[in-house]
Amino acid sequence: MKAVVTGGAGFIGSHLVDRLLAEGLDVAVLDNLETGRRENCARALEHPRCRLHEVDIARGVPQAVFAGADWVFHLAGLADIVPSMEAPARYHQVNVDGTVHVLEAARMAGVARLVYAASSSCYGIPEAYPTPETAAIRPMYPYALTKHVGEAYVLHWARVYGLPAVSLRLFNVYGPRSRTTGAYGAVFGVFLAQKLAGAPYTVVGDGQQRRDFVFVEDVVEAFLQAARAPEAAVAGQALNIGAGEPQSINRLVELLGGEKVHIPRRPGEPDITHADIALARRLLGWSPRTSFADGVAAMLRHIDLWKDAPVWDATSIARATASWFKHLG
Repeated sequence: MKAVVTGGAGFIGSHLVDRLLAEGLDVAVLDNLETGRRENCARALEHPRCRLHEVDIARGVPQAVFAGADWVFHLAGLADIVPSMEAPARYHQVNVDGTVHVLEAARMAGVARLVYAASSSCYGIPEAYPTPETAAIRPMYPYALTKHVGEAYVLHWARVYGLPAVSLRLFNVYGPRSRTTGAYGAVFGVFLAQKLAGAPYTVVGDGQQRRDFVFVEDVVEAFLQAARAPEAAVAGQALNIGAGEPQSINRLVELLGGEKVHIPRRPGEPDITHADIALARRLLGWSPRTSFADGVAAMLRHIDLWKDAPVWDATSIARATASWFKHLG
């Protein structure tokens, strides 16, 4: 079998590539290396069944790479909140136009399954916890909007063209290889760089806010199960993928160990993210297996990955998130 993984040099994508190779598939990796890193898939690229194609999906994708593909996993895209508010057109080009290019290439190739990496940020600040897939869609910023519009195209292609596609709405994914450079972003990368530097953790608000952290290996398993599930069960579906057990930021600090300082709360952020994963359990037979404590321990074993990451403090975070407060405050 052959799989195409867009964004295969990124955080989640590179773990997925490793797993697909272990399962015996030929793997074509598409990545423009803007946020993905060649080092993430260096070992995979030594494998004779893996090849990297440096492609910017916003400009199109090479149809030849999709020829003969059984599965397409579409993870390529731009993330982060503040950059999306500062460059919304670029986010649309990559996350929406790029998705259409991938969908058309997959359709022309007649693939057996396309799995799209959507975002739980589409829910904004939900009214129900745990949040089901039927919750109102309320994107708060361009990143969330473009990821949801991309999902809308995926599900439309499934309905109109019969493309056997499924969308996975990922909650707070963490694990080794998560991004270490670039814009101020996910809490794990910020905290691990601070720990290496002996700096205090910059906790937003009182730290009581909770997030549905789900370990990357569990997410990879969800992608595989979504690819293998019967078409009649999953095609055209959007499924939540989370741990279903939200953890507080204070609990994360406790597991990491160290001092903390508090910085102002940010507008548009929910107090809690909590996935209702009943549908994924039923349709995919999938359940997360990694406890939060075990996942954090795995991150600490790989903490040297963050040795060159920027060390954020209250002042630099305030500068980096100024647009956030300006547009959402």
